Amino acid sequence: MEKYIPRFFKVPNRSFFLFGPRGTGKSTFLKETFSDALWIDLLQPDIFRKYAAKPERIIDLVQGNPGNKTIVVDEIQKVPELLPAIHSLIEQKSNRRFILTGSSARKLKKAGTNLLAGRALFKTFHPFLYSELNIDYAFEDVLRFGLLPIVIGAENSEEVLDAYVSLYIREEVQYEGFTRNIGNFSRFLETASFSHGAVLNVSNVARECQIERKTIEAYIQILEDVLLGFRLPVFSKKAKRKLTTHSKFYFFDAGVFQALRPKGPLDQPEEIGGAALEGLIAQQLRAWNAYSGNAYEIYFWRSRSGAEVDFVLYGKKDIFAIEVKNSSRIRVEDLRHLLEFRKDYPLSKTILLYRGLEKLVTKNIYCIPCESFLQELKPGAFPNLDG
Repeated sequence: MEKYIPRFFKVPNRSFFLFGPRGTGKSTFLKETFSDALWIDLLQPDIFRKYAAKPERIIDLVQGNPGNKTIVVDEIQKVPELLPAIHSLIEQKSNRRFILTGSSARKLKKAGTNLLAGRALFKTFHPFLYSELNIDYAFEDVLRFGLLPIVIGAENSEEVLDAYVSLYIREEVQYEGFTRNIGNFSRFLETASFSHGAVLNVSNVARECQIERKTIEAYIQILEDVLLGFRLPVFSKKAKRKLTTHSKFYFFDAGVFQALRPKGPLDQPEEIGGAALEGLIAQQLRAWNAYSGNAYEIYFWRSRSGAEVDFVLYGKKDIFAIEVKNSSRIRVEDLRHLLEFRKDYPLSKTILLYRGLEKLVTKNIYCIPCESFLQELKPGAFPNLDG
């Protein structure tokens, strides 16, 4: 992007991991914030070879630059063997801060790494919050192309997205050896796009892909480990009715979903648009919650009888139930599932996000335009429902 857009992420005053998908702007943010930091970029082949061959070299580097109190190691998962040396440097209590970025936790988990035994905080970085944008960017473009910094402002957003997905599969999945059959994995990604914003049925995905269920389960875990996708569990606290047990699945960015989702004459645009909108709200809530200190747990709610609420935010003081509708009008049936949820949880605040222009209150349900809601969704506070 031509002009740097400030981010809401608050930097801790101690060492921390910063995990997020590629292209979300982690390195750009850190270079803007810590222009004088000591920087180790493990994506550079020569730098990677140097530290892969001798991880303890970082001790010599840090001790040779005592004036640099902030040390950034970019893409730490490339050389997880660096962590014991970093751990020993932190233990010296020399007022240094290590910032360790990563776009995949899979290698760290595979190596049995303990993530510095709690000596560093674990933080996440996300595509833009809509409320971060200080440029004119149409909401329809957000739904079509997502909120990755590398996409916003690109001359051809569609080409950039396609290249991004291909690069991710090649560099994060194939080159790292997470799966041997990249053809099967690519076919799985396409099939999984039909589960975006839906209850994930692994058996159905396996049948559609003609791949063993166990392999599909491994592929889903890969998606989560490389931060391409995430699951939401069912909200079941003090449940008063029988609920589904399957999680809901989302790709991490609406644009990535759109790039993966096949489109043809039998695909209804409103179906794809509805999934994109729900996924956008999911990614925004997730980012907002992360930047707010994870004050809420995020779920969805679905009864065995089919009543469903897209998102449930469960915090120490509040329960928010949020339903998303890709419609400019509010119909009586759009409120039905929120009313069912409120029967079980009378303390909950119920919200319908829709594509209209007016803020309304119907049957004590707050009906808010999606764009207005996202503009007000800023870390530290939930949008004012009564404003």
